[in-house]
Amino acid sequence: MSHAPSRARSVPGLPAATPGPSARPGRRGSAGRAVTRGTALVTGASSGIGAAVVGRLVAEGGWSLVLNGRDVPRLTGVAAQASAAVFPADLTRPGADRRLAEFALRRVGRVDLLVAGAGIGWAGDFTTMPPSAIAEVIEVDALATMRLVRHLLPHMVDAGSGRIVIIGSFAGTVGVRGEAVYSAAKGALATFADALRYEVWGTGVGISLVIPGVVDTPFFDRRGVPYRRSRPRPVPAERVADAVWRAAVRGRDEIYVPGWLRLPARVRGAAPGLYRRLAARFG
Repeated sequence: MSHAPSRARSVPGLPAATPGPSARPGRRGSAGRAVTRGTALVTGASSGIGAAVVGRLVAEGGWSLVLNGRDVPRLTGVAAQASAAVFPADLTRPGADRRLAEFALRRVGRVDLLVAGAGIGWAGDFTTMPPSAIAEVIEVDALATMRLVRHLLPHMVDAGSGRIVIIGSFAGTVGVRGEAVYSAAKGALATFADALRYEVWGTGVGISLVIPGVVDTPFFDRRGVPYRRSRPRPVPAERVADAVWRAAVRGRDEIYVPGWLRLPARVRGAAPGLYRRLAARFG
């Protein structure tokens, strides 16, 4: 049974979606097509995971890129290697998410792949966490991504294709001592990804969640406390970028990095009491 393309719907404040060469009607009963080339918007692209994702997309070829980040010199350096358009902005500022979406749609016409990688951390006892830091972590790690997705998702649905890859965290799956607000923000993104996936089922748009554990990036220095544990060992940012690529081209809903992290997540889901006792003992 065939389906006619949906009638384009405009979003207030944004240009109407323009079907590109890869735009096709969404398949009912589909969890979203794989995306192998086209246009991509990467947030948090200044360094770390975001910069590694840019490098992977450039290596694969066939991508037009728009990059966002807060560190202007670093972002400019990453963009120069990728011949990408840049939109330096703090996405917690009022209207920044809308302006980024407008910029991307003007520059590349459509967004086939959104990699939402912007994120910050804060480590320490929750009772000592400044209220301003609570607000910033929630804004950067959760709300900024949700608002940006709200602007871009209708265009993907109208085009009948596209994929949104959200960078989560293992802390959002199990909760990590000393990172209560960060865990909460990443947990919110995980639930957001699940709920959104159900909403767009059958439209041709896919939602992926990449769940890294400890990654060897400047993240830990910037959160105020370096990573001191001997295990698990940090993985290179490029491994997370590989997972982002697999999520896009294979249409994967959820990928843990490294893969063995799925085991403690399953233990927590199947036997939460046992997991909490183990976590309390071994941290």
